[in-house]
Amino acid sequence: MTISIADIREAAELIQGVTVDTPCTRSRLLSKRCAADIVLKFENHQFTASFKDRGALVKLLSLSESEKQQGVIAMSAGNHAQAVAYHASRLGIPATIVMPAHTPHLKVKNTRAFGADVILFGDGLKEARQRAEEMAAESGLTMIHPYDDLKIMAGQGTVAVEMLESFPDLEMLVVPIGGGGLISGVAVAAKAINPEIRIIGVQTERFPAMKQALAGNPVECGSRTIAEGIAVKTPGRHTLPIVRELVDEILLVDEDLIEAAVEMLLEVEKSVVEGAGAAGLAAVLAHKNRFQGRRVGLILSGGNIDMFTLSSVIQRGLVRSGSLVRISVDIPDEPDALARITALFGRENANIVQVYHQRDFTHLSIRQVRAEFLLQVLGRAHLDELLELLVAEGYEATVHGSE
Repeated sequence: MTISIADIREAAELIQGVTVDTPCTRSRLLSKRCAADIVLKFENHQFTASFKDRGALVKLLSLSESEKQQGVIAMSAGNHAQAVAYHASRLGIPATIVMPAHTPHLKVKNTRAFGADVILFGDGLKEARQRAEEMAAESGLTMIHPYDDLKIMAGQGTVAVEMLESFPDLEMLVVPIGGGGLISGVAVAAKAINPEIRIIGVQTERFPAMKQALAGNPVECGSRTIAEGIAVKTPGRHTLPIVRELVDEILLVDEDLIEAAVEMLLEVEKSVVEGAGAAGLAAVLAHKNRFQGRRVGLILSGGNIDMFTLSSVIQRGLVRSGSLVRISVDIPDEPDALARITALFGRENANIVQVYHQRDFTHLSIRQVRAEFLLQVLGRAHLDELLELLVAEGYEATVHGSE
């Protein structure tokens, strides 16, 4: 069994006016940075902040009246959970969601706010799925699978229809892959509309399940990633054959590049995107030669990133760029020594964020102390100038964690 472009167009009619026909625009700044013509599809603008609204609604609308009355159950790391909870509530369908125990708090909170009964269980989707299947069998609930369902896949494929209506000359679509529901629907729709378009999948190096399955290798995955939305260890039974037939290539990206892509989208597009949603941009940044000079569509699949995670991404990005630095300076143990060094930083336009001044945990002379500063500087060139000045003034300084 599979899906067709007719199924996807029927799904598009079902969800029209209910889900958001999200913006699809060209990014001039990202195009310049990536040396490609970059078009962004902002699925983080959906009501539940991810593309999952589409497939969840199509599946729920396909249920019989008795199935709706009995209720539904889903397992999800967050975005599918929120979409099922929201649309089930709208349609008056009782919903239970099983989520992995380490799901970001924001996604758990939002799912509960949409009215679903949330159960936290297991370390990942595999354990959550087993528990959900047990509960479905015990209570007669209908399982709403996050990706391995033909209705779900057809709903997700509507993303590609909208993109190619706005930009029919797209040469490539770069799509994050978890279990394969999004890329399966997108590939079917896009190849039917334009057989020459290339479909590029993206997975994290820690969760390359689809790529490994296509190669016939045992699936081996890590345990944690910033892109938890695509941290799937088991590709779909329905999605795998479609990916094998229609997806041209799957690229892997590391955690640092995903973080950098999240930060770049916030900085350049003023758009909050979660790790999974930024994976496509990470792939373009990692493999610029593949995309150079091409018109490339990126699906920003979701924006449900935990605020603590986003804060860490921003801070770590400032460190990587050399804008936030930690410097230790050995100074005399004299009444005005700390005042002199802080005055020097002020004259050189380096803003002190934190200072830690201590005498005991060093091997310095008893007449010296070590002062550690967290500084905002104007980049690496400014930092180099500051270090040269410190040496010229007779200070010994060490920069920590600037690589």
